[in-house]
Amino acid sequence: MMNRNKILVVSAAVTMTFVSCGEQKNKKDAEISTPQAVEQSKIETADIADASFSDEMTGKVFRKYQQLRVALVNSDADEVQTVAGNLAESFSQEREDMKTMALAMAEAADIEKQRELFSEFTEKVEPILKESISEGTIYKQFCPMAFDGKGGYWISDVDEIRNPYYGDKMLKCGKVVEEIQ
Repeated sequence: MMNRNKILVVSAAVTMTFVSCGEQKNKKDAEISTPQAVEQSKIETADIADASFSDEMTGKVFRKYQQLRVALVNSDADEVQTVAGNLAESFSQEREDMKTMALAMAEAADIEKQRELFSEFTEKVEPILKESISEGTIYKQFCPMAFDGKGGYWISDVDEIRNPYYGDKMLKCGKVVEEIQ
């Protein structure tokens, strides 16, 4: 019985070690959890890269979407509400469905609900961004662990992974699955 318990404990420890979204943990990853490193990460993630779109509305939506993504990375539910409200104002009447989704994020106070709505919104906004990008590169990224292992996509202005679905819990969980130009 004692050996069986040891095997279970060792198995659990090994599993926990490998279940880190496929990333090897090194000293740099460990340092990201310090308050100073998280704060620095917030600053770096707030930079918006250069990507141009063929119409003004799409460019504005992309900038607001990036602000929303950063707020989710930072796990700042209040900021998500503010930015989502501003995002909703970016849509013309022909995009009423997207405006409704943005307003739902603005009304949701729970960060997990906001992340769920962000994932749904990403599905709607991706084709618009793909059709309208005229200069630069944006990145479609994916976290396989989001939403109980179903996974979740997002669009980023940088290729560095900053996970909006887990924030600082698993900041670097994910991968670039497509470069959109």
